[in-house]
Formats: sequence, structure tokens, C-alpha cells
Amino acid sequence: MTETIGWVFIIGGVAFNLLGCLGLVRFPDLYNRMQAATKSVTLGTCGILFGIFLMTGFSAIGIKALVVILFVLINLPVASHALSRGSLQFGVKLWRGTIRDMFTEDRGGRSIIETGEGEEK
Repeated sequence: MTETIGWVFIIGGVAFNLLGCLGLVRFPDLYNRMQAATKSVTLGTCGILFGIFLMTGFSAIGIKALVVILFVLINLPVASHALSRGSLQFGVKLWRGTIRDMFTEDRGGRSIIETGEGEEK
């Protein structure tokens, strides 16, 4: 029974990863692509690893899969945030069809470069 549930998690994880690849190809700008990739890769990779854990149990491979799940859940969102903030600081523009840019609105219409927030003091 646990092997069947493990395969369900693995197949679901592969499906999430494939949807993330589709998002990378279809979405118009860096920020939309990054969101699609981050969310789907987090769920997809964790699903695959959890399926491996279910299939192998508390063996060396299973424990390593759990450790990697923890590592992915902590580091992938932080890395994505750092990349998107760095892109904003570098001046990568949003897609022209973007309806609302709340990040820039919160700064009175000025970018991070204009406000000097990205600089070390």
C-alpha cells in the first residue's frame, strides 16, 4: 500500500515539475516565470522525494530524502525572493500588460535604485 501511495506522490511531483516547465515557456516576464518555477519545483521536488521516502522507509535513502525536502522548503523560496529583488534593483522591467505594480506604488512611484534602498550604508 505504501508503495502505491509513493508512486502517486512521485507521479504528482513529476506533473508539477512539468507544469513548471510549461510556465517557464508560456509566461511573459521574469517575475511570472520565477513564480511558476518556484512554486511548481518546490511542490514537485518535495512530492518526488516524499514518494521516495514512502517507498524506501526509514533507510539511508529515505532519511536523505527527508533532509533534502527540508533543505528545499527552506532555501528555494529564499533564493527566489533574492533573485526577484535583485532583478528589481538591477532594473528588469515588468511585462507591459501588468495591471498593478504594488512594489513601486509602495515607494511613491520610485524604484529601489531611485530611493537608494539597495545600497549598503
